[in-house]
Amino acid sequence: MIEMTIAGRAKDLGGFEVRRVIPVAKKRQVGPFVFFDHIGPADFAPGEGIDVRPHPHIGLATVTYLFDGEMDHRDTLGVEQTIQPGAVNWMTAGKGIVHSERTGPETRAAGHRLHGIQTWVALPSEQEEADPSFFHHKAEELPVIERDGIWMRLILGSAYGEVSPVKTFSPIFYLHMESKAGSVFKLTDEHEERAVYIVSGELEIDGLLFGAGQMVVLDNEASIGIRTVQDARVMICGGAHLPGERFMEWNFVSSRKDRIEKAKTDWQSSADAGFENSVFALPPGESEHIPLPES
Repeated sequence: MIEMTIAGRAKDLGGFEVRRVIPVAKKRQVGPFVFFDHIGPADFAPGEGIDVRPHPHIGLATVTYLFDGEMDHRDTLGVEQTIQPGAVNWMTAGKGIVHSERTGPETRAAGHRLHGIQTWVALPSEQEEADPSFFHHKAEELPVIERDGIWMRLILGSAYGEVSPVKTFSPIFYLHMESKAGSVFKLTDEHEERAVYIVSGELEIDGLLFGAGQMVVLDNEASIGIRTVQDARVMICGGAHLPGERFMEWNFVSSRKDRIEKAKTDWQSSADAGFENSVFALPPGESEHIPLPES
């Protein structure tokens, strides 16, 4: 039933920890998911917070989902959106977008806990150069699925007869699950590729125990039953495998290596031009940016 297990790799970003799960050398994607980061949990004292300066993306959609805290998003479309627990921010980069993520002034002043998941979804090759867009959906807009001892929120796509309102570009599913010890459920089998990431707690899958910080990638053909050993918080994701290879460098994803090279050049030349009359621009109200790593 189990194709492989991936242990998230912790990285200290200065005041908080991010655990990167995919990509890894032997698993570049699960369905269209090409990047999966577990943020925190991190406790910020009053006056502290995160400041992810403006940076570019192409060829993907970013998905932000929080368990605790909040984050302010700004982008070059002029969108300013605070995301809170249970809601979803879906940003389609397409041919190119720049955004920042910061702790808002009131939250920063009060102190807070930040905990959540950020993922990147690769776009089908025919959509990689789509116009950028941004959609926010409140928690109450997303379908909830309940079984004995099981609660699930459908963030993206379709599963268990429900469909998320978030507009996506290929077959996909993404679930937040809370399960009580002793509960058993059958994993949806309507999608080609599937993986289970354990945020907290412990699960039994195919007779083996798995704990926090592990992603279990499951066989495409198997009918999977999962038992909760200790109360657990779990993210379940997957979907159809996109045809062709996807290349990823820094914040760029594309089916073409030359397109990534162009994006790198465009970011550097935009910065050199002070983001005036250039390919990339800064979000309104922003004056900083993250330099291209090579520079």
